[in-house]
Amino acid sequence: MSEMQNIQWFPGHMTKTKRQIQSSLKLVDAVAEIIDARIPVSSRNPDINKIIQNKPRVILLNKCDMANQNATKKWIEHFKNEGITAIAVDCKSGYGLNRFAPSVNMVLSKRLENLKAKGMVNPTLRIMIVGIPNVGKSSFINRIAKQNRAKVEDRPGVTRGNQWYTIAKNLEMLDTPGVLWPKFDDKIVGEHLAFTGAVKDQILDTELLTVRLLDFLKELRPKDFIARFKLENTDLNEIDSYELLNIIGKKRGMLISGGEIDTERAAIMLLDEFRSAKLGRITIEMP
Repeated sequence: MSEMQNIQWFPGHMTKTKRQIQSSLKLVDAVAEIIDARIPVSSRNPDINKIIQNKPRVILLNKCDMANQNATKKWIEHFKNEGITAIAVDCKSGYGLNRFAPSVNMVLSKRLENLKAKGMVNPTLRIMIVGIPNVGKSSFINRIAKQNRAKVEDRPGVTRGNQWYTIAKNLEMLDTPGVLWPKFDDKIVGEHLAFTGAVKDQILDTELLTVRLLDFLKELRPKDFIARFKLENTDLNEIDSYELLNIIGKKRGMLISGGEIDTERAAIMLLDEFRSAKLGRITIEMP
């Protein structure tokens, strides 16, 4: 996995993004952070707390349809203990998004009271959306804004060039300027992002990555995975993950000349099936 260490994002790029987000923070009342429900640690920017400081926040655990439901409940509880509201959503199907506006209103209830106390009738709340690449931010925006670009450029305090969307009668959303990156100098984070397809496969050794995924699946033993490859009678404790890849390839008839197993093809197939949740709803990181 040495390739993983070589993925270096441009520090200058990140610094610019941080500055853009910090200047936009003044325009919003809260921040919505989108993360991948299967890898809630690896799919976050490690500096996010520093960047948004004490702004109220809602976390969206996206792709919850592919994650283990009990694990997602534990993550929601974990964030609640940290004083953060989190909701499980699937931005592709729209599942859970009806809870987004009510969650924002709840998180900002004190702010709403203050604005109303100052005589503002139906005050508008503003929220900024942040997330690392490939976590589902654009699906979220397309779903929730229903392509409705908010015409707010002529209002005071709203910068030209920022993308504003109206998402409810009292709620406007700002798409983050710039891009946040995950913590790539951590090999495990890199692997977990690669398992879910958040990192381009071309920069990784697919077989090595799949062997690492199998290490994890052997420990977890998801029922769907065992059943799919008929591994009920295979002692997963006694077998090394590369050997298991060969067994899976053989079961799928992935042979090359001389009866050898095409492990590369088997690896690609296994990664695809993991990413499309055919091996079951699997969460890789637990609180």
